[in-house]
Amino acid sequence: MSPIRAASLSVAVLAFAQGAWAQGAANDATTFTIRVENISKGGVLSLSNGGTAPFVSAPVFWAIHTGAVNPIFTGGQPESGNGLERLAETGNPEGLVKYLSAVSGVVSAGADARPMGATSDGPLTPGQAYEFEISARPGQVLSLAWMFAQSNDLFYGNDRPIALFTSEGEPVRGDMTPQVSLWDTGTEVNEEPGLGPNQGPRQKAEDAGTPERNAIAHVRDRWSYPKTGAVLRLAITPTAGTFSAK
Repeated sequence: MSPIRAASLSVAVLAFAQGAWAQGAANDATTFTIRVENISKGGVLSLSNGGTAPFVSAPVFWAIHTGAVNPIFTGGQPESGNGLERLAETGNPEGLVKYLSAVSGVVSAGADARPMGATSDGPLTPGQAYEFEISARPGQVLSLAWMFAQSNDLFYGNDRPIALFTSEGEPVRGDMTPQVSLWDTGTEVNEEPGLGPNQGPRQKAEDAGTPERNAIAHVRDRWSYPKTGAVLRLAITPTAGTFSAK
């Protein structure tokens, strides 16, 4: 059984996203390769029952947009009904793709759900990576979100959009992991990560956990979570030959 029950739905999401990407691309756009890697090894989650569990993350949602405001979420505000709740609770990015693709200022939106070298979509287990391409022009930025799979409603994301170009219009490159952090959507009561019965790998149905209605915030509860840089790496690389003209 797949750790994330909704992963099989993301095939259609990806096809939709590719169409949106093609419409949003322009002749002078720069192509970037985005790589999200699970760099953890073995069972990094120490459980209260004496066991361990692996770190697993779910399909990555991305949006290319303008402006300084992240269209996916705002820290300190409740989830807006745009599909983030479903992504954070099940791993399924479909709702976000459909919603954000129609939002003003969003140039393109999509999701990647197939680990490198895999023949089918699925979650990202230790040692695996998602790698996909996006297209952007100077003035456009990147926002991301994906589920911390061993949780009820936690996700990784950047509250401030990631700049894809310098102030001089040059494409950026490098390790962007420090710009990503772990967030609590505030829609479901947190259980022990890696052990809770109402978390992605173990829940019997969507919305199986105890609902709550809190604002989106950095995770603060009695459980322990791995440092983001110890389990994940986000890298951005502009593709040679596609640099935008100044």
